[in-house]
Amino acid sequence: MERSKNKKILLSLILCIPLVFGGFINNETMMPKFRMKKIVLDAGHGGKDPGNVGSRSKEKDINLAVTLLVGKYIKENMPDVEVVYTRKDDSFPTLKERPMIANNNKADLFVSIHSNSAPNKSAFGTETFVMGTKHFDANFDIVKRENSVILLEENYEENYEGFNPSSPESYMMFNLMSKVHFENSVNLADNVETQFRERVGRKSRGVKQGPFYVLWTPSMPSVLVELGFLSNTEEERFLMSQEGKEYMASAIYRSIRDYKDSIEKN
Repeated sequence: MERSKNKKILLSLILCIPLVFGGFINNETMMPKFRMKKIVLDAGHGGKDPGNVGSRSKEKDINLAVTLLVGKYIKENMPDVEVVYTRKDDSFPTLKERPMIANNNKADLFVSIHSNSAPNKSAFGTETFVMGTKHFDANFDIVKRENSVILLEENYEENYEGFNPSSPESYMMFNLMSKVHFENSVNLADNVETQFRERVGRKSRGVKQGPFYVLWTPSMPSVLVELGFLSNTEEERFLMSQEGKEYMASAIYRSIRDYKDSIEKN
């Protein structure tokens, strides 16, 4: 009789364990789902650095106008997402400061917006880069041009530990990059190029890899968007127009929206 009574007490205690300790059990159904809460938008160049210069435009101005529009659309349509800018005016944050702003704000996404240029005046189209060294030789000119911004900074040799943007050997350090955010970065870049091609009707030059300093240090998915070529008269005219800026900004906004929806479903 006593043994039967003890068994019943023990069984009752065992059945109570899940109720008592359920809050400490690592159950996927009890884990909070990921939510994208903060985005850092980076308008490339600025201040004493005009970026690429077209016949009638400066890259820094087009980048800023499109970036501010992207932020406006996000705020209007994604009120649960906070937007942080690396610059909101004609200022000159350094190449090192831009991704640092994203890291310090614990952002979930980093988007750097630029405009292209080429010696061949007929070159045109959009392209979006993720951090990587694939096809390095083919993309070296644009990588060198974007990274050469550091030459405008004081004490750049010390701040960038001897990194020389014009020397292919300096890029060996980028092989040490982490691949943890690579897949999500590619997914976002693909969304951007799809929007440019299918919704805005621009020629897409595709998703590419490049060892851009601004993409090397962010601790979150990151892309560098090239809106088009200011060296191409027609493309420069389009990017200078208010309609062109709005079309490109809305395409970037939609790509971010679709990316957010996809990762929050998983």
